[in-house]
Amino acid sequence: MVRTKDPAVRTRLIERAAQMLRAREPVTLRSIVAGTGVSTMAVYTYFGGMNGLWQAMRQEGFTRLAAKLETVPLSADPVRDLAALGAAYLSNALVNPDLYRVMFDAGFDLEDPAAADETLNCLVRTIERAKDIGRFRHDVDALALATQSWAIGHGLVSLVATGPLPHQALDHGAPMLTALFVSCGDDPDTCRRSVELGWHPDPHHEPARACQPPPANT
Repeated sequence: MVRTKDPAVRTRLIERAAQMLRAREPVTLRSIVAGTGVSTMAVYTYFGGMNGLWQAMRQEGFTRLAAKLETVPLSADPVRDLAALGAAYLSNALVNPDLYRVMFDAGFDLEDPAAADETLNCLVRTIERAKDIGRFRHDVDALALATQSWAIGHGLVSLVATGPLPHQALDHGAPMLTALFVSCGDDPDTCRRSVELGWHPDPHHEPARACQPPPANT
């Protein structure tokens, strides 16, 4: 009789490997299962070997990021939503610092590259919304702007997560995004208000699915 795989074991091994990398401990078949209650065979059962484990670790990082972005409440203000998505990116990295480091290790392929790309496409669609209502110029390249926005968040949280900068440095994200969005045609004062609202969201706002157009008025 074939035994059913336990998702909890898979997650346990992924998190164990990520924590070991952060601690700069050697990751081997034996060390990865030490203290987990499973044998080395589990690495083959769940991942097909060590390379599969690295791929799964990268994918899990993007899976958790996508789940976090889905919690961002949408509004009629796409610039506010862009800032909120950026804040969610930072939050995810700080909550999952070990997996965050592995996400961008291109030495191992992703299990599902399209799912990882979707986290960036989420920003692209929000930028297109901003273009549609005239907040950004029509000639703005949505993918390029999404990449620039991501780079701002990635740079900040990487410096904070690894220790050189204090947590308060994350507040620099709001003026940096404001300057970027103003360069794309947004009104400076309107943009500043939108970004501040997104970067420091109202905790009492009822969440909705992120990266989807807000419902049409009826």
